[in-house]
Amino acid sequence: MTESGDPMTIETRTSPTGADERAVDEGPTIRIVATTSVLDESEQIAPGAAGQGARMEFAPEDVVFELDRLSCFYGAFRAVRDVSLQVPRNMITALIGPSGCGKSTLLRSFNRMNDLVDSARIDGRILYHGVDLYADGVDPVEVRRRIGMVFQKPNPFPKSIYDNVAFGPRVAGFKGNMDELVERSLRRAALWDDVKDKLKQPGTALSGGQQQRLCIARAIAVEPDVILMDEPCSALDPIATLKIEELMRELKENYTIVIVTHNMQQAARASDYTAFLTMGDDRAGYLVEMASTQELFTRPANRLTEDYITGRFG
Repeated sequence: MTESGDPMTIETRTSPTGADERAVDEGPTIRIVATTSVLDESEQIAPGAAGQGARMEFAPEDVVFELDRLSCFYGAFRAVRDVSLQVPRNMITALIGPSGCGKSTLLRSFNRMNDLVDSARIDGRILYHGVDLYADGVDPVEVRRRIGMVFQKPNPFPKSIYDNVAFGPRVAGFKGNMDELVERSLRRAALWDDVKDKLKQPGTALSGGQQQRLCIARAIAVEPDVILMDEPCSALDPIATLKIEELMRELKENYTIVIVTHNMQQAARASDYTAFLTMGDDRAGYLVEMASTQELFTRPANRLTEDYITGRFG
């Protein structure tokens, strides 16, 4: 149903390639176009072929990132091949796929972290609110301020809890009330109640889950637009993992989140949209399909996706 109470409209038509295309208008701002293959099993996409799965399009004002035939290289080796997708604002988008398919490489290209690797380069474009992130004159430091990252292993600085959170704003020349900023960031990261009486203690003395939330507080202290998370729960116990997932759902009200995860249950629980990547015979990762998480896990458009999420390979 739409917000006005009218039923959702679904238009079905046959494309020249023989696929049924269902255009679904789920609201006034986001438009989703899903291309569902009607090929029989023998004609389904083979490993190493270009992705033919579902593609998604959002209203221009809702697009934070748009990747246009992005390829990522380390020297002569191509790690990611011809990925085109959009990331919508204030949503959690998960990148899933087998080890080595380039998920982390793709994620790090969103805020130019790969620039720190001498042999790394890209072909294609990454548009951030319509601006080419790799264009001449774009400051990678400013890119990383707007697009923060939380890494796989918690990495608090060898400083106090307070100084961990205050570090980024100080470097950026923040002139406001630092105490208020630190408290606000820790509250947003659901950590304030745990640490409010020990802000001068080392951040490294916290538990693993608390350290990861401290890293999230440190990331949001500089008021980014996007938070990238590279397997943020892989080193955490199940209870700490659930706390991070709950925090992600709260944070998406103010931030766009892109997460890499190997945990299918986590992707299903925590994300709004999921993109599945795999690798071809040349070991380059490519996008098989992207869909709403519910659609991808219940009605994947591609046999490769179904095989992966059901554990047949990966």
